[in-house]
Amino acid sequence: MAYGLWLVALSSCYSFTGSSLSPETKTIQINPFINNSPLNNPTLAQQFTIDLQNRFLQRTTLKGTKENPSILLEGEITGYTISPTTVTSPTESVGGVLQSAQNKLTISVKVHYENRVEPEKSFDRTFTDEVVFSNTLSTIDIENTQVRLVNERIINKIFNDIVANW
Repeated sequence: MAYGLWLVALSSCYSFTGSSLSPETKTIQINPFINNSPLNNPTLAQQFTIDLQNRFLQRTTLKGTKENPSILLEGEITGYTISPTTVTSPTESVGGVLQSAQNKLTISVKVHYENRVEPEKSFDRTFTDEVVFSNTLSTIDIENTQVRLVNERIINKIFNDIVANW
């Protein structure tokens, strides 16, 4: 009998779905993110928005809506930079000119999260992540692998801050 009471008490403190969202939170609206970064990747904002929508719709019980959502997510991409992190040594350089051996991609996304069921959980926050990669990658390779990796990491951070609320 004591075991059953303990289990009931535990389940009232923790959601077995892993979500800290209130049971009254039923719908979500994720508006298109816009790209306001100085270096503009033409597909970044659309892909980021689609990936973010998919994460919430596939991993929660929230339903997408355009009218009176329980949760509103919107924002902008504020940073997209590729910068050198290491350079070649003079013996490895081409014609004595130092070149980048590795580059770093950094993406920053400003997020407005509005929780209309539990307004105290709402926030405005910037999420940033980066990845270091070889200078031998082509622009297409960077877009197909590195940008997707950084987007995935940022989306994980956003999702965890909203749904897991550790």
